[in-house]
Amino acid sequence: MTDLQAACLEPIKLCHLLKERFPSLRIDTLQRAADVICALIEKQTTNQKKLANGLPGTSTAEAKRKRLARCFQDEQVDACWLPFLISLLPKGRLVLTMDRTNWEHGETPLNLLVLGVVLEGFTLPLVWVALPHGGCSDSATRERLVARLLKRLPALRWKALVADREFFGQEWFTFLRKRGIRRVIRIRADTVVDELRTEVWFETVQAGQLQCLFEKGRVYGSLMQMVATRDADGDLVVLATDVSIWETWRVYRLRWSVECTFSSMKTRGFDLERSAMTFTDRLERLFGLVTLAWVCCLRVGVWRHALKPIAVKAHGRRAVSVVSYGWEYLAQAIRWEGTLAETYFGLLKSPFPAPGAAKTRVVRY
Repeated sequence: MTDLQAACLEPIKLCHLLKERFPSLRIDTLQRAADVICALIEKQTTNQKKLANGLPGTSTAEAKRKRLARCFQDEQVDACWLPFLISLLPKGRLVLTMDRTNWEHGETPLNLLVLGVVLEGFTLPLVWVALPHGGCSDSATRERLVARLLKRLPALRWKALVADREFFGQEWFTFLRKRGIRRVIRIRADTVVDELRTEVWFETVQAGQLQCLFEKGRVYGSLMQMVATRDADGDLVVLATDVSIWETWRVYRLRWSVECTFSSMKTRGFDLERSAMTFTDRLERLFGLVTLAWVCCLRVGVWRHALKPIAVKAHGRRAVSVVSYGWEYLAQAIRWEGTLAETYFGLLKSPFPAPGAAKTRVVRY
């Protein structure tokens, strides 16, 4: 019997599972968090009025809205995110991705910087910070986010950090190098490497080809290898990397997994953009609750896919994503079959299967 099968035989209420992981936290705090997570799964929205109506109990709508507000105001729940998510990671070295997701509430920009691990074709968010402005993050903010994660997930477990053109700069590159984090980061075509712009170095590269410099070049103060190709639109893609040349492109393609996650948290899943949270601390708390609801669906989806694989359509893509597949079963169980829902939550006692244990791939939406 596998660990996954054993977990299925141990039903547990979500609040009790959280209490096992965080015995120092008050049970009423954890019960509120569990109720909100279940409401997020059932209602698939962050609209507070609709979300409050999904909370259990016979109290009035106003009382439920106040209960929901208390959950978002409770700083204790911040302790739940990282330790719980780390416990779900498989053993071995992992590829991590960094990216932003942003939207607007009226004229107020809502902007989250997220760092997570590639898992089952998605990126599982591990740490995040709400930026008090629109636009890009600065190096100091990124460094603090990485430092937070390193306290729980040492650099030896980081196979590489993948990021796009937004995440560049000498201080940033130096910070990662000093902490032993290998990088696969896309740089701009006008970036200077050894006194020449990359678009000059790689002006002859064609779509579908991979080219690299004969020797490593110095970019943003770091000595790194440059690997380049062109995408289907003819745009130059240049990667500054510490991993092997042949592995670089395969690793960088995993960056798309973070876009899949954001998509499944927004319009294709939990409707994160409907949130009216404008205070940064409450927005971070909401994102944490959405992340826990999302990972519950992913965990159930992976398990169900192993038992009954998702159908593949004629175009070669799955009929639904693994997250949506898990949501179908978990939302139904929460709504109508409480005991079955507790069985599904029991899956969260064991980590995800190690990469390669099951065939998974990044699915483009």
